[in-house]
Order: sequence, then C-alpha cells, then structure tokens
Amino acid sequence: MSSQRVPYLTAKLQGFGTTIFAEMSALAISTGSVNLGQGFPDTDGPREVLDAAKSAIDGGLNQYPPGPGIPVLRQAIAHHQRRFWGLDYDPDSEVLVTAGCTEAIAACMIALCDTGDEVVVLEPTYDSYQATIAMAGAVPKFVTLRPPLYELDLDALRRAITPKTRLMLINTPHNPTGKVLTRAELEGIARLANEHDLVVVADEVYEHLVFDGLEHVSIATLPGMRERTLVLSSGGKTFNTTGWKIGWICGPAALVTAARTAKQFLTYVSGGPFQAGIAVGLGLPDAYYEELASDLQTKRDRICAGLTEAGFEVYRPSGTYFVTVDIRPLRPDGDGMAFCRQLPELCGVVGIPNVVFYDNKAEGRHLVRFAFCKRHEVIDDAVARLKGLGR
Repeated sequence: MSSQRVPYLTAKLQGFGTTIFAEMSALAISTGSVNLGQGFPDTDGPREVLDAAKSAIDGGLNQYPPGPGIPVLRQAIAHHQRRFWGLDYDPDSEVLVTAGCTEAIAACMIALCDTGDEVVVLEPTYDSYQATIAMAGAVPKFVTLRPPLYELDLDALRRAITPKTRLMLINTPHNPTGKVLTRAELEGIARLANEHDLVVVADEVYEHLVFDGLEHVSIATLPGMRERTLVLSSGGKTFNTTGWKIGWICGPAALVTAARTAKQFLTYVSGGPFQAGIAVGLGLPDAYYEELASDLQTKRDRICAGLTEAGFEVYRPSGTYFVTVDIRPLRPDGDGMAFCRQLPELCGVVGIPNVVFYDNKAEGRHLVRFAFCKRHEVIDDAVARLKGLGR
C-alpha cells in the first residue's frame, strides 16, 4: 500500500492507490516490454465458449440478466461442482453469479464483516483482499507463507484467531506463490474453523491449474465445512476470458443470501452473453481441463528453467500461472519494487514486485512474480531478455 495520502478518500481506503497491476501494465505498453506482470493469457479461450457468447448476443441476451445469474449458468456451475469436487448445490438458492471473483470477494467481506471484526488471511495476499476487508471496516490478521515451500504453519494460524475473528479467507491454488494447500493443511484449517465456529471464504479461481499430479481439494468437501464455507471461482482463468469477469459463489443458502444482499448493490449483474459462454465452457469434456493444466505445466517448466539460467533463485509453483523468484542473486539490495520499475528499461520485461502482496513488507521485499500464461515464444523472448541482466 502507498503511504501518500489521497485527498477526499475515506480513511478506510487510505493507502490503497492505483493497483500495481495497472501501473505495470501501463509501463509495459509505454516501453513496448514483454508483459509477464498482470495475469492474463495472450490467447483466446475455446472456440465453443466464444461462439456461445456471440450466439447469445445475436439471440437477444443483451438486457439485464437475472440478479443471481442466468439459470443455465447457475445450473452449469452446480453441475461443475458436483462433477469435479463432489459438492451438491441448489442452483436456485446456493449459487450466485458475480462480476468475477474479485466482486465475489468484496460481496463476502462486506456482507459478513462488521466494523472491528477480524479476518484471518494467508500472506502474501491477492491485492483485493486487504482492500475489500477495509471496505467492510474489518481488520486483516495475517498468517505468512514462506518460501521455498510456502507451507502453512497451523500453530501460527491458531494464534491468529481471537474472539474478534469473523472468518478465514483462504486461497488455493494460491496467488502469488503457486502453493497448492495439501489435504492435511486444509484439514487443519477445517478443524480450527469448526472449533471456533468460523465462516471460511475459499478463493479457488485456479482450481483447474494444478501441476505434477497434485490434487486440488475444495475445503467445502471436508467434515463440517460445507455448511460454513463459501466457495468462490470464475471462468476467466479456466477459459482464457479474464476480460469477461464472470465469477460465482457457492455455499449454503443463508450465506449465499447474505453475499447476494451486498452483491446486488455493487454491480447488480454482469454480462449476460458472457454468462452464456461460460456455461458452455463448464460443460467441456475432461480432455479440455487436462490439456489446460498440461500446457501450463509445460510453460511453467520452460520459464522456471529460463529464470534459473538467468540467475534468479526460483520457487517452482505447484499451481496457478505465476512463478516467484528471489532477485537478490542479481540485485543484492533486494529492492523488488525498484527492480520491477527499472526492468522495462533495463531489458524490456515487466514483472510484479511481491512486496505489494505483503503487510510485513520485509517478507516480500526481495521477491518478484512473473506470469507464464503466455505463448511459448513470448516466454522464450522474455527469458532471453532477462538473461542479459547478468552479463
């Protein structure tokens, strides 16, 4: 967060300036750099998904869709949760379509937290977590995941819970680290949630981007958790449609109703034709999902090898489409923010300084995140440029 005070901005949002993603993407454009910063693919999604959205436009689905989302998408989401994770949700009362997962997070925080409530969150955090917790008037309590393995310290998690704790916000597969929480780690979270009667908000947008034969475990499948968990996801990462902003919330009716109450006053609804497209995507055969993960694993291996050759210490991710590196072998002062701001001029590559994902800045100061959801030739070009830094 920025320390510069913004005129007129409420005290709750002081420190939350322009997102680092906007800054770095603008820098990529102005310098003509290879953008490995903001996490969006550089290829379109499946033809079936794109064509379904076009057909919906031509078919007249161009006015406000129903507030909870079009029925065919809610049904597709419910089917997807049953098909992949064995979770049964009523599409009419336990599924809510949102404007991407970012709005889903905001709706959950605003709906479920009162002023002064505490939210336990894993650090580093996706940047909207702290901002939406602040919008709700709540207070984040951080449990830090540390390289090289980013293992969850369950004792630290227990210590973070106080009588003021309202909920736990978890993310697996985890952005920015690429950590996939193990079943044992999630069982530990579940035990604490049940013991302290806490709601869990589970951000699972990278649910299908898991590598090396590992499994994604939805915490809602664990004993006692379905009734206290809101599962969040979106179509953007799975179908290369990040600009469509179609996300969702699944959970018990009472919790979904609470989230919907807040959500309806945020965007109200999101694009009807895009909802129709994502509904088709969720029904694609298993081979699509397998190929998606396989392709990204190949790209992960490609960029990790290249970054290692360039001289970075590389923390190999188990999921998502991000890889974190320690820059100190190339920049001994470990100033990741300065490194990322200078990198476009130095070699024509854009990354994201991980320090923006940390409350304890010292933990992430020397770390930088690169996105590998790009074409192979783009990854190779970026790596070749980065190799020039050490010469």
